[in-house]
Amino acid sequence: MTAVQRSPAASPASPAASEAGPPGTRAPGAPARRAGRPPLRRRLVPRTNVARIRAFTAAIVVALAAALAATWLAIDDARDGVRVIGHDAGPQVVATGDLYFALTDMDAQLANALLVGRTADLGITRAQAVGRYDADRRQAGTALLQAARLADETSEEKTARDLLEALGRYERLAGQALQLDDQSAHAAGPPNAKVVELYRQATDLMKLDLLPKAYNLTLDNGTLVRHTYEDERSAVLTGVIWVIVTGLVLVALLVGLQLSLAVRFRRLLNPALALATVGVLALTVASTLMLTAQAGDLRRAKEDGFDSILALSRARAIGNSANADQTRYLLDPGRSDTYEQVFLTKSQSVMYLRAGNLAAYNQALQGVPSGQGGPKYLGFLGTEAARAQAGPGQRQALGRVLEDWKRFQQDDRQIRELTAAGRRGQAIGVRTGTAARDFAAYDASLVKLIQIHRTAFDRAVDDGDGGSRGWELGLPVVGVAVLALLWVGVRPRLAEYR
Repeated sequence: MTAVQRSPAASPASPAASEAGPPGTRAPGAPARRAGRPPLRRRLVPRTNVARIRAFTAAIVVALAAALAATWLAIDDARDGVRVIGHDAGPQVVATGDLYFALTDMDAQLANALLVGRTADLGITRAQAVGRYDADRRQAGTALLQAARLADETSEEKTARDLLEALGRYERLAGQALQLDDQSAHAAGPPNAKVVELYRQATDLMKLDLLPKAYNLTLDNGTLVRHTYEDERSAVLTGVIWVIVTGLVLVALLVGLQLSLAVRFRRLLNPALALATVGVLALTVASTLMLTAQAGDLRRAKEDGFDSILALSRARAIGNSANADQTRYLLDPGRSDTYEQVFLTKSQSVMYLRAGNLAAYNQALQGVPSGQGGPKYLGFLGTEAARAQAGPGQRQALGRVLEDWKRFQQDDRQIRELTAAGRRGQAIGVRTGTAARDFAAYDASLVKLIQIHRTAFDRAVDDGDGGSRGWELGLPVVGVAVLALLWVGVRPRLAEYR
């Protein structure tokens, strides 16, 4: 029996059959589209209640993760800033500032010991000067060890080692000068030429090697503090913006899910979602307030504390070195002109007034009203006066510093006038008596002002440490609680469709 052959024209798969299809079928050449597959836009938009609930839930989880991450990163930035300023580079700057002062005072006391000789009625004895020299030497060693311990850069460690080596050379020269001077037993005034030469070598080593290296340590860490402050505080303030944005998005999603459930399931309130919304809102507000406070603590630690401590510590060290130049002026007549000019330069660093010589400087200084800043004067004290004196007692303490500085400069004017008149013995008496007491009063008032800023610095660092404490545990707890409330809120609605 022969099988019936189907004509190709009658085949359902033939082009003719396709063209003869019912209306609404694809025309020849039209792009193919899979049957029953909706367009992309319709596939991305949830069309059922279950899909909408799941989409809202997924968006809320993502937003919650973003909000917690933004808060965590901002807190980490704040902690890094407090750590560097309050516990790392900041204390190292303070330590190197103490080192700088101890070094300058070592040289000053060595000059005092050589100047007074065996005279015992000049307000300070040789034994007292040597005793202070030894105390300064121990303080310098302690500060140097602390600076080396805090150093975290190879260059800083090398500078600290070089300082230690140079300090040993200085002590050897100072010891030789004191030992040789003991043999002469001279009265108050310049010692013999050999002692003066040894002292010149020692003081040149101090001025040209030790002090520049000590200042480099201060400068490097001061730069680190400034950069850290600028970077971390900016990051914290940017983090505040992200916390607010992600928190508001999360609240909006929770409210949107609440409204969707109310409309679709005819319920006025979902207690679990309402509680989650309140918790997220409270977390956003608390995080914003905490991070804003952290940024404020960083600002206070840097601007109200650290900057003033650094400037005033530098002023104290330079002023003490100028005080030693008074003694050097009387100790070494061969360099008296140099020491007089150096004294003027250092005095203008502490408090700058336009003047070409010490007489003009002293006259301009006596006309400056105490406690007024701005364009009246510059220098370290001028910078301090120009700052907003927000802390308790700062302006009064600065006024005391200025009054004591004026008296010390007035004493210097008297010393130089007596020396010029050939009355060097009386000049030495003023230097070791009235001038020494007035400089001690100035130094004490400056230390008091530094202490006021150090208290403000310590308080700001403590506030910064305490302000973010506990958040590393609180954030995960809040996150888990919000997720649990979200699950409790949507699970019964999803169960209705099973």
